[in-house]
Amino acid sequence: MKIAIVTLDGFNEIDSFVALSILGRVKADGWSVQITSPEKSVTSMNGVTVTAQQSLSFANDADVVLFGSGTRTRDHIDDADLISQFALDPARQLIGAQCSGALFLHRLGILPATATTDAKTRPLLAKTGCLVEDKPLIAQGNIVTSGGCLSSQYLAGWVIARTLGLEQALTILEYVAPSGQKSTFVKAASDIIKPQLNVPTQPALYC
Repeated sequence: MKIAIVTLDGFNEIDSFVALSILGRVKADGWSVQITSPEKSVTSMNGVTVTAQQSLSFANDADVVLFGSGTRTRDHIDDADLISQFALDPARQLIGAQCSGALFLHRLGILPATATTDAKTRPLLAKTGCLVEDKPLIAQGNIVTSGGCLSSQYLAGWVIARTLGLEQALTILEYVAPSGQKSTFVKAASDIIKPQLNVPTQPALYC
């Protein structure tokens, strides 16, 4: 299972690093989680520079592709050269977006007709004709969107649940949950993730 976390200049550290940490705790043969960028290194919204583990071409071959948010999302989606490097396929890949990362899905023509995002991106997403709901996680078929920085835990959990089962996802989320809150945290995560598993693709999926 190859997982690409698309990480671009101005990226939100929570989006990339929390997903990387949670998904990286899976110990399964062939499981590989990689920071994927168009350049050798990228700098976050708070000045943290990281070295890319894979080029963007890795995303096209990956089984899972996750787009995070950042301060330069609108610049990136208007970069024709950058966008042209993506050749994603929702029929064979799980594709997720967090907060303003949903704008990438729209630009690529694969934004679900119903999605979620953060408060700042909500009006931009609504202009696309997408129905934006106030939920932490919404899936349609193989595409999932999450809203709010800390929804990254649910996005990562959804990926694990779709590929290895809900029990495995909840086991990993329980491990990273705060002490004294593990049972309530896991129940909340289950209540959010479980209804978004095996959600069928609807007609007129994209907007």
